[in-house]
Amino acid sequence: MNEQFNEQQSLQLIESMINKAKNNFSESGTLYLLWGFVVFICGLYQFISLHFFNNSNSYYIWFLTWLVVIYQLFFLARRKKKETAKTYTADIIKFVWVCFVVSMFLFIYILTYQKAYHSINPAILVIYGMPTFLSGIILKFRPLIIGGISCWALSAGSVMVPYDFQLLFICTAVLLAWIIPGFLLRKKYLKQQ
Repeated sequence: MNEQFNEQQSLQLIESMINKAKNNFSESGTLYLLWGFVVFICGLYQFISLHFFNNSNSYYIWFLTWLVVIYQLFFLARRKKKETAKTYTADIIKFVWVCFVVSMFLFIYILTYQKAYHSINPAILVIYGMPTFLSGIILKFRPLIIGGISCWALSAGSVMVPYDFQLLFICTAVLLAWIIPGFLLRKKYLKQQ
């Protein structure tokens, strides 16, 4: 049982642990798809309500995201019970996304407090790009890297359009950053099973 590892075996063990961490996080792409579709639907609904029906209360659709937060907490708790090993890579990615959530709430709070409503969506797009890009780098998954960069490019463009059209930029961002990578992660996951 007290077996000594040579250098090659040690490297193989480390590599297998890194690969396991990648697989644990990406799991089936469920959370990327879930959040991608929810944000896409909310953004599209608000755009249609504002642009075609002049509904000033259309932002209430975003309260749907709180239901998703509750679901995600249960989903992650259930997944954590099934985990057999905790990995450094998974911890890093977890904290990247914690930073995202905290930053997003602070940006929304600050911009709302300053009544800079027109800047909220461009700021959200900047923040969407950060965890997506970093997760792509950590996992070495190019679609997430491209998705993060797309969010930043869309943020720069969104400042030039009216508020209601900024919502279409949000929809495009989640399509490129979360939905498409989510489907690709799902495909990769199913192939590994």
